Amino acid sequence: MNDFALEQSPTPAPRPLLYRPPAPVPLDTPLGPFGTMRVLRQNPIETWTKAHFQNPILMGQSVLGRVAVVSDPAAIRRVFIDNSTNYLKDSLQRRVLGEGLKEGLLVVQGADWRSQRRTLAPMFTPRTVASFARGTDDAARDLTTRWLRWREGRLIDLQPEMARVTLDVLGRTIFSDGLGRNPEEFTTATSRYFMTLGRLDPFDILDFPEWVPRLNRVGTRSALNFFEKAVQEIIERRKRLIAQDKAAAPRDLLTLLLEAQDPETGVGLSEGEVRANILTFIGAGHETTANALTWAIFLLSMSEEWRNRLAAEADAVLDGAVEDYADRLVETKAVLEEAMRLYPPVASMSRQAVGPDDLAGKRIRQDTLVIVSQWVLHRHHLLWDDPGAFDPRRFLPGAREKIDRFAYLPFGAGPRVCIGASFSLQEGVIILAHLMRAFTLTLKPGYEVKPVQRITLRPDGGLPMILRRRRRDLG
Repeated sequence: MNDFALEQSPTPAPRPLLYRPPAPVPLDTPLGPFGTMRVLRQNPIETWTKAHFQNPILMGQSVLGRVAVVSDPAAIRRVFIDNSTNYLKDSLQRRVLGEGLKEGLLVVQGADWRSQRRTLAPMFTPRTVASFARGTDDAARDLTTRWLRWREGRLIDLQPEMARVTLDVLGRTIFSDGLGRNPEEFTTATSRYFMTLGRLDPFDILDFPEWVPRLNRVGTRSALNFFEKAVQEIIERRKRLIAQDKAAAPRDLLTLLLEAQDPETGVGLSEGEVRANILTFIGAGHETTANALTWAIFLLSMSEEWRNRLAAEADAVLDGAVEDYADRLVETKAVLEEAMRLYPPVASMSRQAVGPDDLAGKRIRQDTLVIVSQWVLHRHHLLWDDPGAFDPRRFLPGAREKIDRFAYLPFGAGPRVCIGASFSLQEGVIILAHLMRAFTLTLKPGYEVKPVQRITLRPDGGLPMILRRRRRDLG
């Protein structure tokens, strides 16, 4: 009987060989002070050691002061939810992000943040986000049409192409009467802003006074001037339209932003707050989604299995009801989530401890800098099976539910979780599905991909891809 059972038992299918995408090799030992400052400026994800990926918490002194790097999900929950009032955004993070954004939701704290969050929350309800699916689909179809006009085998830089389409989505949804400028100007200014501002300045690391000039701020000034002028024009154009005929004004996020009032106080946003939040939506909003798409397409270029799976799913779904796309593109969403695990759009968060606390069995002193690095957390050996491998199965139904909420944080966590997370995810899934249905993209032979952290995580030097048609009937 046992022999028969053994003979009849099917041989398990061999597990497919998983692709392990490029990432800095963790250090054996920490860098010294000068080495740390140099690498923090060049590429912060290269500072992590092997111990960071193997321990729930690491404590120590660094050029940033007393630091606790936390990767324990329960401790992360305590920092961002259970005891969040004890952990505020630190001065270094506010200085890096503050230029141009200091009055917006991303940077403000305390009562100002709570008021803005209450005011902006109704703009990102599930119903409102679902209403943006049509604009996203139109932008994705226009991108596909444009690419179909190009010659077979054309070499493209994927990153600015993704920035352009995500900016187009904003121009059809949040600012539905357009941005009033050439999209290339916006994408160039955004890239310059993040690439220069994202380099940590030694004077910021050493906590020099604000009046001491920073070289990176000189580099961002032209980009900020462009944004400030463009945003002011967007606001003034919309205000004129509302004054002329309020009923004719688009009921998009820009109008809602101008009309928004705190439900508790009845107070609207100041002009500075409106400007800062528009800049946040334009800059951070389309930049992070564009990077997530760029990494997802790169990873798919290395996996024939998942290219085929997503193409088949897109063939089956994309001619149905647009409102159902985000729910029905299950495997496409899994790939995008796995891309954001391996290459999180924002690679780290930090908070300053207001008072003492205990995290993961360690005593946290007042003023300790608590760092939660998504780059480390998403590749941590205690939390993920084969963490360096590209395996979207982790995020398919049945497996996705087993992931601890505080082990996967592409959009942050707690009260300050990204307010546009569902918008970004819906946008990314729809665009990715359209591209996988129409095209096959492969990496330029011999090109070495290197992730670099500049506030957001992007491929250093862009991502050259060879474009080929998958379906001839679409053009």
